[in-house]
Amino acid sequence: MSNHTKVKQLPESERPYEKFLKYGVESLSDAELLAIILKSGTKDLNSLEIARMLLSGGHGNLLNLFELSFEEFLKLPGIGKVKAIQLKAVAELSNRIAKTNSGYHISMKCPSSIAAYYMESLRHLKKEFLICAFFDAKNTFLGDSRISIGSTSYAYVSPKDVFKRALEKNAVSIVIIHNHPSGDPSPSEDDILVTKRIREGAALLGIRLSDHIIIGDNRYFSFAENDI
Repeated sequence: MSNHTKVKQLPESERPYEKFLKYGVESLSDAELLAIILKSGTKDLNSLEIARMLLSGGHGNLLNLFELSFEEFLKLPGIGKVKAIQLKAVAELSNRIAKTNSGYHISMKCPSSIAAYYMESLRHLKKEFLICAFFDAKNTFLGDSRISIGSTSYAYVSPKDVFKRALEKNAVSIVIIHNHPSGDPSPSEDDILVTKRIREGAALLGIRLSDHIIIGDNRYFSFAENDI
């Protein structure tokens, strides 16, 4: 006979839905929040047990939702395609909410604000991504564009693509941002060379390269702050 306990068989104080209604969303643990999203379990695991499993290993917290790929989710007990899609959607929503909130505070003259805006979306990636952010004459953020995707240690950069996007946006200034999957944001010789090439090319078009920011694991490197 199975010892499996369904969520509805748990004491009321331990059931996520009941806790939400009685005490509010702030009272729920990370596992309980995930259990509500998962909705149901399997014949062997209830939704709360699956949620706790998702939070164990790796970072041991909600960052696992970013780190695990769709395919990796499917290998976990109790996670099928629908639940895997839901979990990745939740991770992406949280990332977009964070970016939307920080977007109001992004400033071309403040590298830390730019780093904060891109930190969560870039620091978990296992390949290098290069993004260009655009600003007008009043330093207003005009949006960004993904320029290239590379390998775990290199992202090919075409200055031509950077300038084309900048001209399309009518940008006066640009900031290029890319991540280091190693977590160490220290610039490589290639990073320094690419920055120099883009700065010189942009100047010929009347566009200013204001900064190049490298995103690491909760750390960043700003060429402007370091006078490079």
